[in-house]
Amino acid sequence: MRSTITSRGQTVIPAEVRRFFHLSAADRLEWMIENNTIRVIPVRENPIDAFRGSSKRKGSTAQLLADRALDRERE
Repeated sequence: MRSTITSRGQTVIPAEVRRFFHLSAADRLEWMIENNTIRVIPVRENPIDAFRGSSKRKGSTAQLLADRALDRERE
């Protein structure tokens, strides 16, 4: 996907990207430079919502709670 940068430094986020990340006009983006590449990261108002769905594992919360219970037993 490509977009053009205007003379004012603005660009359009392709519709496919907006739909995939559920972006709307109120959302913010974080721009990062890493190893000569540009990373654009959606920033949600609620950091919990921003994290939700980012793990590839299912049941991360249940696993976290189980790990914590195991840690308490070992103490």
